[in-house]
Amino acid sequence: MRKLIANLARLRAEAADAGMNTAEYAVGTLAAVAFAGILYKVVTSDGVSGALTAVIDRALK
Repeated sequence: MRKLIANLARLRAEAADAGMNTAEYAVGTLAAVAFAGILYKVVTSDGVSGALTAVIDRALK
């Protein structure tokens, strides 16, 4: 009986923490998407785009 109670307590503790993983993945995904959006804006800006084009042009000559 004592083992059954211990197993039930362990299962309740695991079930209570189950939702945290989903929330952590959601926050991580949101942060990754925000970073990708900022990186896209920086790379497609006129200054960076011109610099990348110049580097590629020099490499191909």
